[in-house]
Amino acid sequence: MELRGTKLSNDEFLNKVLSVTYYPELDYAWATGVAITKFLNGLKEGVIYGTKCNECSRVVCPPRMFCEECHTPMNEYVELPQTGIINTFSLAYIRTDATRRDKAEIPAVIDIDGTTISPSGFLHLINEDTPHDKVKVNAKVKAVWKSPEERKGDITDIKYFDIMED
Repeated sequence: MELRGTKLSNDEFLNKVLSVTYYPELDYAWATGVAITKFLNGLKEGVIYGTKCNECSRVVCPPRMFCEECHTPMNEYVELPQTGIINTFSLAYIRTDATRRDKAEIPAVIDIDGTTISPSGFLHLINEDTPHDKVKVNAKVKAVWKSPEERKGDITDIKYFDIMED
């Protein structure tokens, strides 16, 4: 099938045909919803919240508005411990701009204690000063928080998680 029109080279398109290059500045707004708003407000106060299903008693973190198992609304918020276990982790020596790091960043999925399913956690960082042989699946960890004055109500209000000694 032959398409109508005239095929243009890149040079013709950019230099001989009227074209405009524009880089818009875009501000995004994201509505977090009721459950995540409660979670983020809790982080600002140094508290980790989950939700409990009144039907099947599942406790999940981060909070959700409904139970994925029994499809019941989840509107009971529970304060959870600031401890958990490593569900999975990685040693990341490459930054997002593809440059090499001297010291590995250690992203991990942390299952917060008091939740009833796994995985039921969130992605966060392990203290990068942790010896790598201490970072293991099922290792106990504890949240290390920014000072109350520094907290803004986002996930980075927890600076990182430290490995707890056995």
